[in-house]
Amino acid sequence: MTFKPLILVPFLATPAFAGSLDTAQPEPAPAAPVAPVAATPTYDWSGPSVGVQLGYGNLDADDPIDSEDDGALYGARAFYDYDFGNWVAGGGVQYDGADIEMGDGATLNGIGKIGGRAGYDLGRTMVYGTGGYAHAFTDDDDIDPGDSGGYYVGIGAEHFVTENVTVSGEVAYNKFDDFDDTDLEVDATTTTVGLNYRF
Repeated sequence: MTFKPLILVPFLATPAFAGSLDTAQPEPAPAAPVAPVAATPTYDWSGPSVGVQLGYGNLDADDPIDSEDDGALYGARAFYDYDFGNWVAGGGVQYDGADIEMGDGATLNGIGKIGGRAGYDLGRTMVYGTGGYAHAFTDDDDIDPGDSGGYYVGIGAEHFVTENVTVSGEVAYNKFDDFDDTDLEVDATTTTVGLNYRF
């Protein structure tokens, strides 16, 4: 009679042998890195802006000798707008230099404007109406008509290219009838395109 198999029983019951029979638990897989989400651009019309513009002006001078002429415009502008949600309102100043014959020996060399605008917010685009005070500056050639106050009305649109840069276009009718030469009246239609920076 032998007891050898019974000697092995205590060793088989030890934790070392019992543990060796368990299946090893797998390590959890590392979580995949989350890609950063790019911020959605915001197009807010509130705040100041400055810009430059180029354009074209057509003048119809009503004086003893009626005349019509046209030429290039170039200038700068500064505005402040407030975005109410669907609507935008603001005001600003602008100046366009020119060299356009006005008839009867005078030349228009600039138009200054100060006024307001109100528009509809389409997101990246705003369409608006504008109007206010306009002032015509002249150079005298054969005559000296002096300068003249007047008014302007127009329509325009402005569109965001980036969050801070916009392009714009505007068509305006300008009326001047307060020259020193009381017989002189000038109607001017101006068309401009601009590049603006919004702060």
